[in-house]
Amino acid sequence: MRAEDGERSPSSTEELLVQEGDIAGDYLERLLDILDYDGDIDLDVEASRAVVSIDGGEDLEKLVGPRGTVLEALQELTRLAVQQETGTRSRLMLDIAGWRADRREELRDLGRATAQKVLSSGERIRLQPMTPFERKVVHDAVAAVKGVHSESEGEDPRRRVVVFPQ
Repeated sequence: MRAEDGERSPSSTEELLVQEGDIAGDYLERLLDILDYDGDIDLDVEASRAVVSIDGGEDLEKLVGPRGTVLEALQELTRLAVQQETGTRSRLMLDIAGWRADRREELRDLGRATAQKVLSSGERIRLQPMTPFERKVVHDAVAAVKGVHSESEGEDPRRRVVVFPQ
């Protein structure tokens, strides 16, 4: 970090993200060992965020839980473990057994389909409550359709996306 302006250079940001991934990978490897679960850990950097994926084990779906609730909790614990070592808040993204990638595609489809329904009906549509990850994917999908826009309403955990005609 440059002391004079408090900004990180691109290379130091990339290095920090790689370091976050390494710390997260070690943390999750220990967790898998404790649980006696098999899984391959893959580390990557995408969109200025460390991304850690665990694939390949039979028991991994138990670490996803219903609607990804266990996955969200593990992601938060992993972020805390990274923050404890680096002293910096982490935006790390965790995916287990491809659940988040599959869910992302479902949500894109939902966002596009909802936008089309709003275009044809002229009526707003309120979707079911979603996590911040889910809402962002839907907002991005809706933003790609001309003639509609979306907003979030409510408070977590009941926060939802509403799609409006323009």
